[in-house]
Amino acid sequence: MPNFAGTWKMKSSENFEELLKTLGVNAMLRKVACAAASKPLVEIRQNGEQFYIKTSTTVRTTEINFQIGQEFNEETVDGRKCKSLATWETENKMTCRQTLLDGNGPKTYWTRELRGDELILHLIFKADQVMHFQL
Repeated sequence: MPNFAGTWKMKSSENFEELLKTLGVNAMLRKVACAAASKPLVEIRQNGEQFYIKTSTTVRTTEINFQIGQEFNEETVDGRKCKSLATWETENKMTCRQTLLDGNGPKTYWTRELRGDELILHLIFKADQVMHFQL
């Protein structure tokens, strides 16, 4: 079983502003969010298939606790409440599908994948658009 535990600092990010536009976030909030999200710190604790992930930026800190294969409460990157389900896609990659509790909006999900000493996070918000973080 892969070990995702550790503290991760972002090395690169792609398409974050496009994600926020697609989600309907106004221009002013997009600027603030992009500045804040430019250097998040991600702490992951793992006990088998139980995960705790804390993501800290200058504007917002989010925390999630989940067990692979069990539904849990989460918020999308723009703050919409959802039910999420994380599963293993490959030995080193988990996928988490998010289902909105209220309202409409684009389907979103995220993946986290270990590649050597790097953690790759994708936030997928359209079939053809992916926000890519390299940590």
